[in-house]
Amino acid sequence: MASAAEQLAANLNWGAFAKAEELKKRIWFTLGALLVYRFGTYLPLPGIDPEALSRAFSNAQTGIIGLFNMFSGGAVGRMAIFALGIMPYISASIIVQLLTTVLPAFEALKKEGESGRKQLNQYTRYLTVILAVFQAYAIAVGLEGSQNSIVGDPGVFFRISAVLTLVGGTMFLMWLGEQITSRGIGNGISLIIFAGIVAELPRAIAGTLELGRQGAISTPVILGIIVLAVIVIAFIVFMERAQRRLLIQYPKRQVGNQIMQGQSSHLPLKLNTAGVIPPIFASSLLLLPATVANFQAGQAGGWLTTVTAILGHGQPLYMLLYTALILFFSFFYTAIVFNPTDTADNLKKHGGFIPGIRPGERTAEYIDYVLTRITVVGAIYIAIVCLLPEFLISWTGVPFYFGGTSLLIVVSVTMDTVSQIQGHLLAHQYEGMIKRAKLKGGRR
Repeated sequence: MASAAEQLAANLNWGAFAKAEELKKRIWFTLGALLVYRFGTYLPLPGIDPEALSRAFSNAQTGIIGLFNMFSGGAVGRMAIFALGIMPYISASIIVQLLTTVLPAFEALKKEGESGRKQLNQYTRYLTVILAVFQAYAIAVGLEGSQNSIVGDPGVFFRISAVLTLVGGTMFLMWLGEQITSRGIGNGISLIIFAGIVAELPRAIAGTLELGRQGAISTPVILGIIVLAVIVIAFIVFMERAQRRLLIQYPKRQVGNQIMQGQSSHLPLKLNTAGVIPPIFASSLLLLPATVANFQAGQAGGWLTTVTAILGHGQPLYMLLYTALILFFSFFYTAIVFNPTDTADNLKKHGGFIPGIRPGERTAEYIDYVLTRITVVGAIYIAIVCLLPEFLISWTGVPFYFGGTSLLIVVSVTMDTVSQIQGHLLAHQYEGMIKRAKLKGGRR
């Protein structure tokens, strides 16, 4: 049985979009913000030789730097002011969220509500600056030490300017994502990553077709990749919409002189509660140490070269670590965003119960049991989808951004954005119904 919100969404009148002025302003603001982001991915760092950078990047674009380039929307390949992208902020968010489960002070802040959340966000920003400075300095040193003479005038001045520029670019993207979330259509950080991946897809398609024209990849393999991409998209849509609905019963109750009949509803538990967070978190953690190693591997040799080799795409250790991190963050993030104990307490407070399950602690245990089981399936689904590019690299040599990680992010963010737009349209229609009811009441 569909809920009232789902029934309203099914009867949604998209013709009301033209009258939803607030929604149109939010969409235009979001598009403008993403346009600013794309413009920044083409502004190069001062003191960089573009031709030398292009030669150096052509040798590394299929490795870990290529993955970094995908998440930054091509800014790494052009060494733009947004080359660090939003990854330092994501890494800082991971660390802060981990600390909330370890440090009692952070856990207390989390329970304080809005004020505590603001304080944790402030700590996340501070940590973002620290991580961004570290990564920016590593990039500056790596560019100076490159054998391709990428930096025209290496030295302290270049390092300082590069660090300030890259850190400033990351902080601006963090602020831009927050603005999209508050003043746009929501999910600012995810939309920035989404825009970067989508912007690189045409180049990925052109590169694959060029490989086919040169004979490096056969036509049946290219057709197979297209069919596989369509199947993966359909599979992602199906799994992202999958839910486990728990039946909730509400007993009869007396309101004044009237006796309200018992009602039933459902508690929907998404199969993939964590969404796109696990692959993004896993990628960012793997990028953090490998970025420095990749820049230094060509000249330092030794253990740095070994780290770069074993953390390359398609390598067994990389796939093992990637899978383990996805599984971990699937459970970790689900535990953060959904608390079975709080849900059970709210049900008990409003008189709701699951048939056959005693309210309170037993209900919380049952919800946690069901949530754990479906999270196992969801985590395995994410791992399978995200490992597709690694197998494509191992078997065919096709650029990895055709694989599941990018498709998972693009499809999931698209579905979530459509839901956000539908939510704003529903709110607009609801406000219109209230205004019309007030007008009719006034005329009477």
